[in-house]
Amino acid sequence: MTMDRRRFVGTLAGAGLAPLMPVAPLTPLTPLARGGTADSVGSVDGVSSVRHPPTTTRNRHYPSNRAPLLPERFVKLPVGSVTPRGWLRRQLELQRDGLTGHLGEISIWLSKQDNAWLSKDGKGKHGWEELPYWLKGYANIGYVLNDAAMIREATFWLDAVLENQRASGDFGPDVYKGQGRRTPSRDLWTNMPMLFCLQSYHERSNDPRVLALMQRYFAWQRTIPDEQFLKDYWENSRGGDNLYSVHWLYNRTGDASLLELAEKIHRNTADWRQKGKLPNWHNVNIAQSFREPATWWLQSHDQRDVNATYDDFDLVRELYGQVPGGMFGADENARPGYDDPRQAIETCGMVEQMTSNALLLRFTGDARWAEHTEDVAFNMFPAAFTADYRALRYLTAPNMVVSDGRDHHPGIDNDGPFLMMNPFSSRCCQHNHSAGWVYFAEHSWTATPDDGLAAQLYGENEVRARVGDGVDVRLVSNTRYPFEEQVRLTVHAPRAVAFPLYLRVPRWCRAAALHINGERVSAAARPGEYLRVARRWRDGDRLTLDLPMELAVREWRKNKNSVSVDYGPLTFSLAIAERYERRSSTETAQHDARWQEGADASQWPAFEIQPASPWNYALALDDADPRRSFTVVRKPWPADDNPFAGGHAPIELRAAARPLPEWGLDEHGLCAVLPQSPVSSAQPVERVTLVPMGSARLRVSAFPRLA
Repeated sequence: MTMDRRRFVGTLAGAGLAPLMPVAPLTPLTPLARGGTADSVGSVDGVSSVRHPPTTTRNRHYPSNRAPLLPERFVKLPVGSVTPRGWLRRQLELQRDGLTGHLGEISIWLSKQDNAWLSKDGKGKHGWEELPYWLKGYANIGYVLNDAAMIREATFWLDAVLENQRASGDFGPDVYKGQGRRTPSRDLWTNMPMLFCLQSYHERSNDPRVLALMQRYFAWQRTIPDEQFLKDYWENSRGGDNLYSVHWLYNRTGDASLLELAEKIHRNTADWRQKGKLPNWHNVNIAQSFREPATWWLQSHDQRDVNATYDDFDLVRELYGQVPGGMFGADENARPGYDDPRQAIETCGMVEQMTSNALLLRFTGDARWAEHTEDVAFNMFPAAFTADYRALRYLTAPNMVVSDGRDHHPGIDNDGPFLMMNPFSSRCCQHNHSAGWVYFAEHSWTATPDDGLAAQLYGENEVRARVGDGVDVRLVSNTRYPFEEQVRLTVHAPRAVAFPLYLRVPRWCRAAALHINGERVSAAARPGEYLRVARRWRDGDRLTLDLPMELAVREWRKNKNSVSVDYGPLTFSLAIAERYERRSSTETAQHDARWQEGADASQWPAFEIQPASPWNYALALDDADPRRSFTVVRKPWPADDNPFAGGHAPIELRAAARPLPEWGLDEHGLCAVLPQSPVSSAQPVERVTLVPMGSARLRVSAFPRLA
């Protein structure tokens, strides 16, 4: 990401050190990498480093962009192709057994009584974005875990949607917005996430009703006059989701009239192509909608469109994202003057950012979108929940030293208990959180235009896919990445088959090494690119990819010269002892929370989290050699397979620091704004522990630095 910062790196393996080396900003891709073909991929049978696969052919086994849409650099595999194992599977199981799996018993919007999603006329007391927000994650978790009960429950809702389409072609809650206008308009926002649910269901089932519903629905959209189309705030901001679904259907039907509708959607969606400004500053709108110009670029072929998506990403991080964790400060809306790491982001914002990254990776082939997904997934997303996934909070910040039911406005944008871990609250995030980990899992592998496979997000898993000339293969990945540096892959195939395998090399990894069947591969692995391994694969072939992790310290010059500490893809927080105080979920809920009459709050308590140890420290860093400032400590793997639970992380750092008594809570009850570094302290030096910030519900991850 674009950062006005400097970075100094030292490897624990003893590599050379260049202190305070400047790091270039995340500049936009060149036209070649954004819109052209891949770098030279070397011989058909060999190993080379490439920016993305060639796009001279279209994958023969999985749907991808039809002409005149630009070809996708990577191709989505059907949901269920990837079976997660290890810690990621554990997160999904905890969600299934926790709030995601039981939200149908709690949320009034998931009640089957008087629900607009279950009625033919779209009328009902309950029915807006909540059902599809929840269902797009809930259903996919069921598909990925092959959980019969979850699949059965998801199918109940999906069948209702498919069977209740109206004669006009419209479907879903019949909600109109803009009653103050001369002509109120049909609110199309709620159907946008439901279309995502239907697409996943079609990938799983190939049910022809999905294509039929979408064809009729989009024909109906074409009849809506422009002056009544996408006029409400949410649908206007997020029209890019509608656009994506139109392209999805076009790629399966070839109906050229859909491209006319796509142009109409783009024309009436908020303008996310404004140089140096955004149409609005709502955090979820930004994370979800900044990708709209790049989606339209697939049809327009105008380089300025995809450039606008990169510019939007850079702009919001330049202004409000000079912090670790990959996100930006917008505790509802981003506000001038509120850019300290104590400003937070919605859990919804994290989910939508990771969704955008997955799509942009396919559109552009730019591996940085995969790397950014890891940043958000490993360092921010898990901390939004209690370790058992039975409660969540609306807002999470890089520096967050209290998580309570107090109203912290105007320190944060919202009025109310928005830092509380509460399963009955945080209405949009309560439902939308479900898709975070499962979308990560299903996008961890992709197909490629040249009938190969690409490893995008490393983890312990198994992928089943059709490759080459039509052979179904299975690749098993064995690793505890990001807590381990080595990824081990085994190929299982019924017969020998030639296809290219792409392995992403993270930008932070300067010394990646690949072995195939025990032999070292000599090809250079350029950071931020892919190793393309093209060969005839046989059953039992083994690959070992070593990704040596380095210690790195980032200086955030635009945020008081604060520093953050990374080890590979993990960013670290001070280890703060957390005291959990049980509270009533109903008594501490936000103003718009609603629950079913039979929901048992005693089984679903809320929690305040208070610090039980000091948190206000400044780090002592050795400018000449930052390796001397930290010690990496390896610990046993947690027995519960949950490294993001507090105190369970298998890797920690030790460092020297001094307390800063003057840096405490401010008048709003929040971690005070960072002091300007370098700072002085007369307090004695202490040894402190740093833990992966994704495992820390209370955290300081942007530190003052001692003079």
